[in-house]
Amino acid sequence: MCTYKTIKQMPAPSPLTTAQLSEYLINKFGTKVNANHLKIAARHFGLQYETISKRLKEFKVKRGVWQLTVAERLEKTFKAQSAQPAVTTRNLVPQKEPNFIPFGNFTDVKKIIASKLFYPTFITGMSGNGKTLGVEQACAALNRELIRVNITIETDEDDLIGGFRLVNGETVWHNGPVIEALERGAVLFLMRLT
Repeated sequence: MCTYKTIKQMPAPSPLTTAQLSEYLINKFGTKVNANHLKIAARHFGLQYETISKRLKEFKVKRGVWQLTVAERLEKTFKAQSAQPAVTTRNLVPQKEPNFIPFGNFTDVKKIIASKLFYPTFITGMSGNGKTLGVEQACAALNRELIRVNITIETDEDDLIGGFRLVNGETVWHNGPVIEALERGAVLFLMRLT
């Protein structure tokens, strides 16, 4: 049996931004930093070294060396082309499954999707219980687009929000699935994989 819970909107903790991390490292060690500097920063901010190094991946020069030059990064950002959609204009409404039988809290999920309001919902249950199929069929019945994203331990904000990609020698912004769902008014289905 599936269980559906509504998540109360709580203020998100203020995460460490790349700009804050860069500013700390530049003030303490200068623009060229190494792995030891990152370990000190990780302890200072209460984060793992891997998190810090992943956050600074765009500044990595070679193994164990990062060059934190802000001016070059800003210049490249302003020269970049406009955003490109992550998803093309194809229809993202799921196909209706002719053998689907509504069960459990399907009507609640359908009402939430039909409301077109921001209403985060947590769905839990045993594997193979029909959690994903229930959401897909609710969207299919209501003719709502659905963007499904599988979340793993390695998923970061760049995978969800988007980022700059190299296309034909040019840096171009590509929207991630979260931005794409917002712009299209689609249902965003985040699925945690273990």
